[in-house]
Amino acid sequence: MAQFNLEDYETVEQRIRRFLEDWPDARIVTYELTDKKDREKGYWVVRAQVFLDHDDQHANCPKASGMAFEIEGTAGANKTASLENAETSAIGRALANAGYSGNKRASREEMEKVARGPVPTKPEPVVSEEFLVRIDAAVSVEELKALWDQAVAEGFSNQVSKLIQKRKKDVEK
Repeated sequence: MAQFNLEDYETVEQRIRRFLEDWPDARIVTYELTDKKDREKGYWVVRAQVFLDHDDQHANCPKASGMAFEIEGTAGANKTASLENAETSAIGRALANAGYSGNKRASREEMEKVARGPVPTKPEPVVSEEFLVRIDAAVSVEELKALWDQAVAEGFSNQVSKLIQKRKKDVEK
């Protein structure tokens, strides 16, 4: 069980309000950095930059930046809004890096994630005997590339990586 009190942590919303009170012309800009393959897995990566005013933004001179990563479908907000949650987390980290971290560096939202605990992992699918035979029987690099693509698509690339690499060396001889 978590050994901290969530009430000791400031929310990202509270950080944003304080920042904008100090810098009324401030800008907060976010960038979704997730590539297509990560999106297919439900991974989201967001970078946030905070600028003190229009001139800093125009000069691309942020006061600070922050990054966040979330996995779609996990607990809490990530069940339905993981991209939005990543954006909020990135903003909170950028504001902390700009000196707006309250009495604790982590935001309440980050600590809520800690309180939820580790994300359960899915077991890797089992590689069929037939697939392993196809690797051994491959006679060209093109066949091995096709098998590798299939392994990646079916989620068992970690299990067959060394086998395909070894077979590739044999085929190239």
